[in-house]
Amino acid sequence: MKVLILGASYGSLLSTKLLMAGHNVTLVCLPEEAELINAEGTVVRMTLRGEDAPRLLKSGDYPGKLDAMTPDAARPADYDLVALAMQEPQYRAAEVRALLGRIASSGKPCLSIMNMPPLPYLKRIEGLDADALRDCFTDASVWDGFDPGCVSLCSPDPQAFRPPEEQLNFLHVGLPTNFKAAAFEDDAHTQILRQLEADIAAVTLDGKDVPVKLRVHGSIFVPLAKWSMLLTGNYRCVTTGEARPIKEAVHSDIDESRAIYAWVDELAQSLGADPADQVPFEKYANAAQSLLKPSSAARAIYAGAPHIERVDKVVQTIAASKGLRLDAVDATVSIVDAKLAANRA
Repeated sequence: MKVLILGASYGSLLSTKLLMAGHNVTLVCLPEEAELINAEGTVVRMTLRGEDAPRLLKSGDYPGKLDAMTPDAARPADYDLVALAMQEPQYRAAEVRALLGRIASSGKPCLSIMNMPPLPYLKRIEGLDADALRDCFTDASVWDGFDPGCVSLCSPDPQAFRPPEEQLNFLHVGLPTNFKAAAFEDDAHTQILRQLEADIAAVTLDGKDVPVKLRVHGSIFVPLAKWSMLLTGNYRCVTTGEARPIKEAVHSDIDESRAIYAWVDELAQSLGADPADQVPFEKYANAAQSLLKPSSAARAIYAGAPHIERVDKVVQTIAASKGLRLDAVDATVSIVDAKLAANRA
């Protein structure tokens, strides 16, 4: 299959898994990234289970073909699937906005691996007033052309980042968990995901299993399990002072973290999520022990970003529509609001 992925940083993790499984990938990125990737490919650093030293997974070593291009050159109609792996504020850039319009017009299945759920996906949740959430987006109008049935969400659970000392084509995977994707409305579109799921699962390296699978779920609520993690850890890395690691955000007050996590879980269940599809707090808290850096949202804020993905505001707004609130969540949203306002000023 041919897969178009918007975003060459986090997107290179999914692209590497697809290349290993024999599929072809085009990464959409900035000109300097595209030039480097077309010349040298991508490198993903990841440790296999049972090994101490990390492996360097180089795109050129695998059967699938990789290329990269800028947004203006991408033609979505030429692909079987489109994946969105940029940060939500980046979609308002003129070239990216125009590409989103072409993606929407193509009718191709579009899988988001953003933390921020696209508006068309939220419209698939029965009983949820998605239009009331427009103010949570940097520019909600970029999503207006999409058919909700062609959009699904994949929880970006694997923790990965681009080390500042490495080149633009390098990604380090710190927590190699699985991508959890919700099914599309159209079974034919879902079947594409299930084929990719099976092909990725079959890949081995020197006879060993390779972490980071694609898992496809029938429920559209499965990716919402990430919301509890984001509100408990990622956004609480932002403080009135300096940024703190996810581990500290979660474990500095474990009782408050447990309460936030449970409250967000219950909110997801009120929308239709099955408790069995959610991640137990203890499992998340244990994983957070190894997350020794601030979240990408926090790093962006402290680097001066005027906008970030605001899943915290999505959760707060949905809760308010149901007459629910939690002081700890309100405090987090206020701190993030203040930091972003200062950056914009």
